[in-house]
Formats: sequence, C-alpha cells, structure tokens
Amino acid sequence: MFSHVTVGSNDINKAKAFYDGVSKALGLERLADHPSSIAYGRAGGRPQLWILNPADKKAATVGNGITIGLEASDRPSVDAAYKAGVSAGGKDEGAPGLRKHYHPNYYGAYLRDPDGNKVCVVCHKPA
Repeated sequence: MFSHVTVGSNDINKAKAFYDGVSKALGLERLADHPSSIAYGRAGGRPQLWILNPADKKAATVGNGITIGLEASDRPSVDAAYKAGVSAGGKDEGAPGLRKHYHPNYYGAYLRDPDGNKVCVVCHKPA
C-alpha cells in the first residue's frame, strides 16, 4: 500500500546512528545515504523509510499522533531493535512486551528517535 514514509531530521548523522541499529536488527539495509537524507528498506523493494532535512529549510518537528511502525520477523528482533535504538540516542516510550489490548500476539516496543519521531517496532506473530 505504501511507497515510502518520510520523517524529518535536524541531524542526519544522529538519525543515521539510530536507524542503522534499528534497521539492522530488522533485516533492513540503508538504501541511500546523502548529506541531507538517508533511506532504509529491502534491496530493490518498497516500502522505504526516508529520513531527511526538510526541503523548506525550516526545523524538523514531530507530529502529534504520528508513529512509524516497523515490522519485526520475531520477538527477539523487537528486543534487539529497541536495544539498538536506545543505545544510539533513542528515548524509551515503552519497553518491549505484549500489548494484548491491541491483539493477543502484539509484541512491541516504542521509542523516540533523536529528533523525537515516535517509532514502534512490532511483531504480530506468536512466540
């Protein structure tokens, strides 16, 4: 359904450290690396996640109610992505665990990237 998702960053190098670690734990790779933008996904495929300096040259800001949801293949990958994100300057917004109020197998973790964008890493499969 999605071609790509784009979020703003005021510091691409901090964003790169955060998203490199999270993406590696999820089996994703950095597809583009430019001075003002980076992109992640699977080689040759979509959807893609782009992090960039805003084109209007104004400061990047976070949206209230917006969450980037990244799917993990299993629960240990959720744990690894969360750990990598926090280690790279991300802020905890909810440690890895079951959130049965979403559905019985929803195992997720929530972080804020270095710019404050909310990121969820989730596995929908049973343990």
